[in-house]
Amino acid sequence: MRSRPAAGGGRWVDVDPARVARWVEGFADRHGPSTCTPQEYGLLLTAPDGATAELHAPPGVPGAELYAPPGVPGAELYAPPGVPAAELHAPPGVPGAADLDGFLAAVSRPRRIGLLLARKGAVAVGIAAGAKLVVSKVDTRYVQGRTAAGGWSQQRFARRRDNQAKAAVADAVEVTVRLLLPEVPTLAALVCGGDRRAVDAVLADRRLAPLSVLRAERLLAVPEPRHAVLLAAIPAARAVHVLVRDPDPDSPVKP
Repeated sequence: MRSRPAAGGGRWVDVDPARVARWVEGFADRHGPSTCTPQEYGLLLTAPDGATAELHAPPGVPGAELYAPPGVPGAELYAPPGVPAAELHAPPGVPGAADLDGFLAAVSRPRRIGLLLARKGAVAVGIAAGAKLVVSKVDTRYVQGRTAAGGWSQQRFARRRDNQAKAAVADAVEVTVRLLLPEVPTLAALVCGGDRRAVDAVLADRRLAPLSVLRAERLLAVPEPRHAVLLAAIPAARAVHVLVRDPDPDSPVKP
């Protein structure tokens, strides 16, 4: 799990789908039995002491799959293959238990997602089936950095850098078209990472419009794309983002 400060207070915690059930149990141990409320982003846990946890579903999880429909007593119909329903079931008597069951089952279900990581002169494209990278390609091109020279030399270097950057984008587009475009019908989402402008430049190609429709809001913070970076991007793309806000120490503890 990774934790980082959140704008406006609290902290973000990235939790692997397989560990969400245990994380929820730990939250209840620390703050008391929580109520579960369905939200557009996923699920909101509210503890008796005022602590809250927003569980944001990872890209590619349809909202319709997040919650058990009325009348279903447990997670038996929602547990992914090989995962006992008992591992997904919320404690009896907890308000919103059925919602929690459905959320846990939905985020645990393996999906195929596309990955597009781009920075100046480098792109890494792949497809992840669950936690496994099944298709990948990394491409790099030299793009000259900025120069301190002035006058004519600066203009010449700027033109050269611009041409190199355009060539790098063109290469990245072709890699993406070749690897991801034919797989669009099989992909639940496209998760991008790196430099937003570089990613936008790749997806601006009209041929990639069907892929752009699948683009998730999540933008992964990654270094220069390499095969190892692409592998590390998979758990980040599949993680459940949890926004945790602790109770106000000045507020009275609720009974």
